[in-house]
Amino acid sequence: MSRSMSKSKKKKPGKRRRFTDEYKAQVVRLCERPGKTPYAVATELGLSPNSVARWVDQAQADSSGAGKGPLTTAEREELAALRRENRSLRQERDILRKATALFAREGMS
Repeated sequence: MSRSMSKSKKKKPGKRRRFTDEYKAQVVRLCERPGKTPYAVATELGLSPNSVARWVDQAQADSSGAGKGPLTTAEREELAALRRENRSLRQERDILRKATALFAREGMS
């Protein structure tokens, strides 16, 4: 087989798979069994070892609660909501600044 043929046989990226929270929790529970590592579980289930390791880390952060280390899922959701609200408030502020400047110019004419 020529080199050009082997390059064309590379696996093309497909659609990104989405997993439910319940499925992720089941996978994490499998990793907690004696003798099971995230890498071994990922290989058995045909998942990315990095994804499974992230799920395990997130589950540990969620179970330990607030404090040092990664954000819990609830904290991530709250942070996303606060960022959305902050973006909205900044847009409103910018609109009000422009309106104020416009009215100030009209008042001077």
